[in-house]
Amino acid sequence: MPIFNWVALKPTQINGTIFNELNDEKVLQELDMNDFEEQFKTKAQGPSLDISTLKVKAAQKAPSKVTLIESNRAKNLAITLRKGGLSIDSICKAIQTYDLQSLSLDFLELLQRFLPTEYELTLIRKYEKEQRPLEELSDEDIFMIKFSQIPRLAERMNIMTFLGNFSDTAQLLMPQLNAIIAASMSLKSSTKLRSILEIVLAFGNYMNSSKRGAAYGFRLQSLDVLLEMKSTDRKQTLLHYIVRVIMEKYPELTGFHTELHFLDKAGSVSLDSVLQDMRALQRGMELTRKEFMRQDDSQVLKDFLKANTEVMEKLQTDSKTAQEAYESAVEYFGENPKTSPPTMFFPIFVRFVKAYKKVEHDIELWRKEEAAAKEVESNSPSKPEPKSPVPKAKRQQMDMIAELKRKQLVKEPLIYEGGDGAIEDIISGLRNQPYRRGDTGRCSAKKRPAGQTLQVTSDISL
Repeated sequence: MPIFNWVALKPTQINGTIFNELNDEKVLQELDMNDFEEQFKTKAQGPSLDISTLKVKAAQKAPSKVTLIESNRAKNLAITLRKGGLSIDSICKAIQTYDLQSLSLDFLELLQRFLPTEYELTLIRKYEKEQRPLEELSDEDIFMIKFSQIPRLAERMNIMTFLGNFSDTAQLLMPQLNAIIAASMSLKSSTKLRSILEIVLAFGNYMNSSKRGAAYGFRLQSLDVLLEMKSTDRKQTLLHYIVRVIMEKYPELTGFHTELHFLDKAGSVSLDSVLQDMRALQRGMELTRKEFMRQDDSQVLKDFLKANTEVMEKLQTDSKTAQEAYESAVEYFGENPKTSPPTMFFPIFVRFVKAYKKVEHDIELWRKEEAAAKEVESNSPSKPEPKSPVPKAKRQQMDMIAELKRKQLVKEPLIYEGGDGAIEDIISGLRNQPYRRGDTGRCSAKKRPAGQTLQVTSDISL
């Protein structure tokens, strides 16, 4: 049956509890457990066990064993030994010969948790001194006795862990050190970045000079503020304006970020942790050399030192270079290496480069929109005047005739004055009606009896 991972009470812990009143054997007798076994079994089953017999056996077996280690520690050790799948003698032999082929690194690191304590060593030595048989002990106690008999056990375990981890640790540390070196040197040597910071300083001093006076420099976090300062119309930031100035006046500074390298990667490196790992590698290498000098017949140690001594020397050189390059770069930009780790220092420039590129894109987009608007305006025809069904001159003449007719209806005298411009429609009308030339320069309309025709006189020459 599968294991039910509960935490069982010891027989001495159930006194006075409800468990003294429970009869689980009675329940098992009343139920058909065959179906349960069939439904939940994990492998071929042997004959069913009598639970009452198990309890008796457990009660009889418990006092016969002597324990040298604490019960919970013994349980954890038992679990660890089962994971390893090796006999006690095989494990001890592999440790004595630095055999990392037999012992996996994970299993080795688990075993390090069970290095005998001083108290456990005292009990073990006492038991050995009394020459009592091992058969009285549990498997975990037997393992601890043989484990403790390995010469320089702690040193051997540390060396084996070092040997197993060295290659992976070196491959992890090298790119981190290289990123710190490359990023630090590129920041410090970038002439374009220096010029851009100079422009930022100039704008900052111009804005603050009337209130705070001129400054000789600024903290790097001030670069973040460039995006917070907005123009009066709120349409652009100070960084937008500075970038526009750089694009127009200092185009050679465009693309300054191409001079900067590995900023992202360097910004994720904890230099303190890297240097701490380096110190651990140095201690491990020194311990390995000393162990090899004690027993120069170990082929495992000999091969390791031959293959990795040069690698270790390069790591030491690179770690020193990285530390010096970083401190120099941080101080160069006016910051304190002790309070500005790489995880704070490099991301400032990462954010600035990202914001700068975004602003360049914004400005380019605005320019395209302005150019498109101008093109549309230049290509669109001027708005024509609305066409009138009647020409303008003709419309004026018609308005005058309408006014004459209106005045006729209200019986006002109609007076036509001569001038330079002839009223063509009126003249056309006069040609079709009788007329007479008068002696005066004006014509008048006289009242006539109803039914008679209105006579018009004019001095207009036909």
